[in-house]
Amino acid sequence: MMKNLVCPISSERINGHVVRLTGLMMATLLALFLLTGDPSFILAALVDYMVRAFTDLPYSPASWLAARIVALFGWPLKRIDRAPKIFAARVGWLFAATAAALAFIYLPASQIVAATLMGFALLEAVLDLCVGCLVYTYIVRPIWGDA
Repeated sequence: MMKNLVCPISSERINGHVVRLTGLMMATLLALFLLTGDPSFILAALVDYMVRAFTDLPYSPASWLAARIVALFGWPLKRIDRAPKIFAARVGWLFAATAAALAFIYLPASQIVAATLMGFALLEAVLDLCVGCLVYTYIVRPIWGDA
């Protein structure tokens, strides 16, 4: 099944180790939100997803920190396509925005959305599994095509 995944493609490359460590940082922020109910954690995640999803900045705050950690430990460069990660960041932003809005309306619903997003972030961080690629392959592409 995983060999049949189709993701958006670009010529831009990013470091896969930075991506996975950023996913771990997002999962940590989301876990802190789930444990404390403090909306500042989900808002921080929302801002980070927004920077990665909708700007041309080379780094979000979390990915900047992840890049520094990767360099500090001397992990080798692992080039991966940037486009699937931008799509995944947009999906993450949608989840984070929903969780942030719900945090001020009905906290349990917000926590369910945040826990789902945390699961996606952990799949990226631990298993190198991009849920955004699954969404693109089985939902976006069949409905809207490759455009």
